[in-house]
Amino acid sequence: MFSLAFAGIAGGQNIPRNCDLDFVNKPGNPANIITGPDGKRITYLGGGIIAHCIGQGNTLTADSAEYYESEGRLYLVGHVHYTEPRATVTSNTMTYYQNDDHLHAEGDVVAIQSNGSTPRGPTADYYRSTAQRPLTRMFAPSRPTVTLVQKDTSGRGKPADTARVIANTITMLGDSLVYASGRVEITRPDLLATGDSAFMDSGTDFARLMREPSVQGKGTRTFTLTGGVIDVYSRNRQVERVVATPKGHALSKDLELVADSIDLRMQNNQLQRAYAWGPTRAHALSPDREIIADSIDAILPGQRVKEVRALRKAYAESNPDSGVVSTQRDWMRGDTIVAHFDSLVGTDTSSKARIREIVALGNASSFYQMKNSKGPATEPTVNYVKGRIIDILFETGKVATVTVTDQATGVLIEPAAASTATKPGATPGTTPTPGRPSVPRPTAIPKPPNRR
Repeated sequence: MFSLAFAGIAGGQNIPRNCDLDFVNKPGNPANIITGPDGKRITYLGGGIIAHCIGQGNTLTADSAEYYESEGRLYLVGHVHYTEPRATVTSNTMTYYQNDDHLHAEGDVVAIQSNGSTPRGPTADYYRSTAQRPLTRMFAPSRPTVTLVQKDTSGRGKPADTARVIANTITMLGDSLVYASGRVEITRPDLLATGDSAFMDSGTDFARLMREPSVQGKGTRTFTLTGGVIDVYSRNRQVERVVATPKGHALSKDLELVADSIDLRMQNNQLQRAYAWGPTRAHALSPDREIIADSIDAILPGQRVKEVRALRKAYAESNPDSGVVSTQRDWMRGDTIVAHFDSLVGTDTSSKARIREIVALGNASSFYQMKNSKGPATEPTVNYVKGRIIDILFETGKVATVTVTDQATGVLIEPAAASTATKPGATPGTTPTPGRPSVPRPTAIPKPPNRR
């Protein structure tokens, strides 16, 4: 058994580098040493080798190795295993650059960090911590997979969760910083996130997704958020807040939001509240209803919409009641609009929330249509009202009552009982009604105000 020690040098001067390599051969292992014209040695070792940096607590093992002293380069082949206090790296082959404490691994690379996070891929470069480089650095191209261990910091002793990151290129700094680029996919127990680039800091539980990012919540009632940039804030391994700006777009079973900025608040892996705002105004959409305002606040306990608040220059429109045939939609406007829903929390998880009440506050006006009990279905009864407050109650999705408070004005227009074409001699635009005077048909129905 013998030992070979090599110290890294620069420019021919005997200046020790960070790593002085020491090889320890087993008895009977072949060793071939060639000295070049410059006095530097090339060493070939076989039969299983062990090497380490003297006094630094790291170890390199492999089936065979080649060491080039002039370059400070160690090449290892077969069952390569590198260990140090901060990381363990295994691969088929590995090159260790002694002068800058850098190793390049190829073939089935697995790098386990001290916190349990593990990159896997065809190739990786690991840069050790030095006085000039205080943070370790792991660079993995060729679409690696990184498993990040998320430990509970609440002190409750919960087992650790894992998040999986897949990307064309992943760089890890220290134990907490991850940079990913190229078709990024992040899978966590509570969400799936994608984008063309991403940054994650497990120390602060923060993540940022860029370039066509998307976040999809998991569970029985999923949601999807897209935007220009998406920031994800977590605590104790659970997402608490997801923010998309600009061009935010949030979609769930009960609600769709479109705005320059969208801020989703989470609890127990469920969407609880959503804020939307921005210069181009916020839009809350559903197949039969739309609300527009400078900002929108949606309350969704248990991820079921309960209340939607539209603030400043609010406008809402919806499809007419069933049975009403009209090319126009009903509408309402006011300084503020508040819509209440029967969310049916804890009952049928597949059903959608149903509108129960909608209130317009401040400079309120509304236009809605009802089925005409006398005239044809294509000519509904029209109600147009104005006031300080307008409160509309619904029953089974249909308008039940309309209450106008303060400064109330309006008009109710009900079409005649029959078409004028059926009664010869009738005045065009009017139809006689027994027991009451004829009512002229309006030449125009009030149109909705400018929604902007």
